[in-house]
Parts: sequence; C-alpha cells; structure tokens
Amino acid sequence: MAGTIPIRAVAPAADLPDVAHYLRPGPLRLPALPPLSLYVHFPWCVRKCPYCDFNSHEPGGGIGAIPEAAYLDSLRADLEASLPLIWGRRIHSIFIGGGTPSLISAAGLDRLLSDVRALLPLEAECEITLEANPGTFEAERFAAYRAAGVTRLSIGIQSFDDAQLTALGRVHDRAQALAAVDTARRLFDTFNLDLMYALPSQTLAQAQADVGLALSLSPPHLSLYQLTLEPNTVFAKYPPALPDDDTAAAIHEWIEARMAAAGYRHYEVSAYARPGHACRHNLNYWQFGDYLGIGAGAHGKLSFPHRILRQTRFRQPASYLDHAAQGHFAAESAEVARSDLPFEFMLNALRLNDGFALALFTDRTGLPLSAIEPGLVQAEARGLITRDLERVVPTELGRRFLSDLQSLFLR
Repeated sequence: MAGTIPIRAVAPAADLPDVAHYLRPGPLRLPALPPLSLYVHFPWCVRKCPYCDFNSHEPGGGIGAIPEAAYLDSLRADLEASLPLIWGRRIHSIFIGGGTPSLISAAGLDRLLSDVRALLPLEAECEITLEANPGTFEAERFAAYRAAGVTRLSIGIQSFDDAQLTALGRVHDRAQALAAVDTARRLFDTFNLDLMYALPSQTLAQAQADVGLALSLSPPHLSLYQLTLEPNTVFAKYPPALPDDDTAAAIHEWIEARMAAAGYRHYEVSAYARPGHACRHNLNYWQFGDYLGIGAGAHGKLSFPHRILRQTRFRQPASYLDHAAQGHFAAESAEVARSDLPFEFMLNALRLNDGFALALFTDRTGLPLSAIEPGLVQAEARGLITRDLERVVPTELGRRFLSDLQSLFLR
C-alpha cells in the first residue's frame, strides 16, 4: 500500500533507465548540454482553489491519508532512480512547487534538501525556491526553512482584497497576507509575490489598489497574472463575471507603466524584478534549459548529445507512491520529435521580453537556424518581432499577441 513504502526505497536494477539507449547516435547534435534544474512537486493544498488547474489535492484524498515521511521516501527513491540520466551534471536551481509546499514540516523540508545534497552536486550559488501560501505562515517554521537552505520564497498572495480572496477560494485574508510578506522580508534576501488581476468584477481602481499595496511592500520580484478560466476547473464549469476585454487591457497597460516607474524590469510575460532578482529557475525554463521533475505529476526535460527526453510522473499521489514502491516513477517517457523542437523552443523563448540570441536555438535544440527561418520571416512581416544577425526580440505587438506569434512555429 502507499503508506508502507520502505525508507529510501530504490528502484530495482531492471527498472533503471537504459542510459546507453539515450546516448546512442540520433537525430540531433547538441554542442553542449544546457543548465540543469530540479523541480520537486508537493501535491497537497488545504483547499483546492476554483481557478487552479495544477496537480493539487485536498487533504481528504492526500496528505491526511499518506504520511509525510512516506512521500519523502518516494521522492528520494525517485531521485536515486533518475541519477543515471543526469550523472555528473550540477544542479543550477531547485524549485519546490505545488500544491502548497509550505505545508511540509520544517524537519521534512530539511530531510528533503539533505537528500538532494547527498545525491546531487549543487552549484555554489544554487537558487532554492519554495512556494508558500500566506495561510500556512508560521515565523518559526519559515526560519527553519531558511536554515535548511531555502534562498527564495514565492508567496501566493493573489489579492489583498478580502472580498476577492473569498471569491478566489483562498484560505488566507489580507491580514495574513501582510504578515506573510513581513516574515519573508525579515528572513529572506529575495522573495516573490504572486498577484492576479482582472478578477471577478474587478475595476481598474481596485486593481491599482492591489498592485499599489504590493509595491509599497518593496518585494524584489512580482509575478502579475491575468485570471483566465482554465479547462477542468470549478471556474470553467461555473464562470464568474470577469471584467470585459477593454477593462482587462486597461489594467494590463497600467501595470506595465506603473511597474516600470517603480524600477522593476518586465523581463517575462508575467514577471517583474528589481535588478539581480529575476528568478533563475524560471529563466532556465524559458531559455529551454533542462529540468529533472520528481514527485506526483512532475514534468521533466532532459537533454543528451543526440536527443531530448520528456518525462511525466504518475499524477495521483496514491498512484505515485504505489508505483514508487515497485520502482516505477515515470508514467510517460518520450523523445521530443525533431520536427516539434522549433515550436517547443519558441513557445518558451518568446515569453522573454528581451527575446533570445539566435545561437541559443542551435545550442539548445541541435538544429540549424533554417528550421525556424520560415516562421521568423512571417513574424517579421507581421511586425511581431524584430531581429538582426544575433538576436530575435518580440515587439510590443508580438507580446500582446504572443499565442499568434508562437503558433507560427507549429509543425
């Protein structure tokens, strides 16, 4: 059963990855392997938010039935079984996401990071991010997280308006949000606040008040997302009354101007940072770097000299633990088709406001620039990008119609 997985369970030798298979000659020729990050998924939340389409589960079907130690056992076993795929590579960054990872006990997080350090070489300045919910903040426990090695918090505020927090199904209120930020400022050199805009019935003035309060707290990093109705969510089934397109556009334009005036660099679609505080882990994603994903439902991308592999872990926590007990972790493992790589690269790299160096495309995909030239020609003709011999940069129009720009590179 899920709760009886042995401590430090290791996949049987027969189930270890066939590394020789991935190292054989193939369709690509990567000049070098990209930076490698680690993503760890913690799939439980106090309560599932109605807008959330992430792999998260309420305690009734999750951590209440599965001991924390059993899940940590499975994470270590997952990591050990993956080592042949990343042997000798150093970890650039670690991101512990969810779900609500700040539900992990201080001792549990210390054990998790100790296991990671015992098994993987970390770069000297390895960024270690933990996602946190203001409703779970306890100063003593978060001080212990910092002592365990967490260097960066990402706090899911979403709004400082109590009525909006209720509409969004959040488990915290304005006072808890402010207390969480105060704790983060005292304990961490860098942290992020997640805020959403274009919330149910939200006006421009209300959005301005939310962002203005966030800025008054001087966070080093702000992520500002427009609320969208994702498939398979409560909001998709029972949609709230969202602001019209004109209001949402007015909020977005005001945010861009206000953030620039406050000294924040808008470096990605939804990300704003003060100098030196851009999220290194997410930058690695957007620059088509590699990441090993462990934990229920985690995704990963791993490069080899002649191919790129994508993996997905078993999604349901109980299923993940049951398979882990048998030494099986990946529900799916598949090589990325050569013909799909241009779109996969551009889907990420075009999110960056500064665009990307043309050399990066060849470095990360092993393909010649001719693979994206037809799409670049169309994008330039439509005014969606500018380019020279070294770099491609989305224009303001391209950023506004990003999905249209990215679709030009579909197979």
